[in-house]
Amino acid sequence: MPIYKDEKRNTYYCSFYYKDWTGVRKKKKKEGFRKESDAKLFEREFLSKQQNDCDMSFKNLVELYLEDAAAKVRATTLDNKKYVINLKVLPYFEKLNVNEITPNHIRQWQNKLIKKGYSQTYLRTINNQLSAIFNFAIKYYNLGSSPALKAGSMGKKNAEDMQFWTVEEFKKFISFNDKPISELAFKVLFWTGMRSGELLALTWRDVNLDSKTININKSYTRLNGQDIINSPKTPKSKRKISISDALCEDIKSYRDKLYDYKLSDRIFAFTKFFLKHEMVRVCKKSGVKEIRIHDLRHSHASLLIELGFTPLLISERLGHEKVETTLNTYSHLYPNKGDIVANKLNDLY
Repeated sequence: MPIYKDEKRNTYYCSFYYKDWTGVRKKKKKEGFRKESDAKLFEREFLSKQQNDCDMSFKNLVELYLEDAAAKVRATTLDNKKYVINLKVLPYFEKLNVNEITPNHIRQWQNKLIKKGYSQTYLRTINNQLSAIFNFAIKYYNLGSSPALKAGSMGKKNAEDMQFWTVEEFKKFISFNDKPISELAFKVLFWTGMRSGELLALTWRDVNLDSKTININKSYTRLNGQDIINSPKTPKSKRKISISDALCEDIKSYRDKLYDYKLSDRIFAFTKFFLKHEMVRVCKKSGVKEIRIHDLRHSHASLLIELGFTPLLISERLGHEKVETTLNTYSHLYPNKGDIVANKLNDLY
């Protein structure tokens, strides 16, 4: 591993050959290292990434994983991955070689995070990221088995503290809202169950008051100071939501008061931060318990369950990829169903 010195700049550089993923022999040169050891480290780490095995540092594996993910997931998803990995995973494992990490290392890491008091769903999210990295290593870098799988998971998939408003609570909340734009936004969220990102991406072209439907075909997010419009979360997220006459009238009334608009204009040209701010503000005024913006989606689902609609219909309306997602998320809102079945059978006995 020869390292060379640039006498003019008083820095070091490395120059070497390697084979890329297609088997083609290529030359790599990297300049500007202040220390000879830094140049050696770069060369060693670069070559380790080209090898089809896990004799590399965990940090290098993460870099490979994120490079691969960048070509396959949405920018927002990639940004979330980087945030979780860089803050909650890398600080614990970056100095270890992948082959050195054991289930015991994972258990100790899990225990430290659990003691920090994070929510059960967030713990599961963090753990899933670590598992994904090791699964990537198994599939593409010949890692024999996943220490994360052997260590077991942490956290829970669904939040135990899911909250929702009744119709009465929502009506009280909305009666104290004195801003037409946020009032309409909350009404659309509560009475349709759409995701907040779907709401913020809506344009006037997506709303058909004649057919009384809202077309969900994109999602909005704000990332690094830029507005980003993506495809919906899953294929089933693309859907048309039927809306009530009352909600149609509210949308029409708001639209008629606009001085000028284009069909391509976003109806709700603000961010989730504004919605959160409005939620806090109006809850304080009304005295209604504060819930998360996403809990308005849960509120709609609980209302449909209370009205007796089937899980399949609810799943389609919410844009869940599978009906099992609906059942797993809202199973606790189906109390005493066994008793209802038994009573029905008693009537026929």
